[in-house]
Amino acid sequence: QVQLVESGGGLVQAGGSLNLSCAASGRIFSMGWFRQAPGKEREFVASKRSGLIPNYADSVKGRFTISRDNSKNTVYLQMNSLKPEDTAVYYCAAKTRQSGTYPYTRSYDYDYWGQGTQVTVSS
Repeated sequence: QVQLVESGGGLVQAGGSLNLSCAASGRIFSMGWFRQAPGKEREFVASKRSGLIPNYADSVKGRFTISRDNSKNTVYLQMNSLKPEDTAVYYCAAKTRQSGTYPYTRSYDYDYWGQGTQVTVSS
């Protein structure tokens, strides 16, 4: 069983920055971030597998950076130049088995999910 604990969400003005973190217990093969805005489906944001380059949704490329600290079993999402349309609940996700093909952009690629952290960007 893997547990994911997220932190770092909050309220920020447009153009500002936030850094989300997700600490995992247990062995992780790959991790990702998704988000869900009110009334919308959950969507892929970024993913990172050890030894491979990060992957991003087009809407966040150049603004968000995903990174992993394997020594802490933690994944981060640095979000810069935030826009009101980035407002959503952000979820980290963990994949514990080697299956499928990276960059794992689908919800069903992942086995465990964090509780979610709210990010609100005001205009």
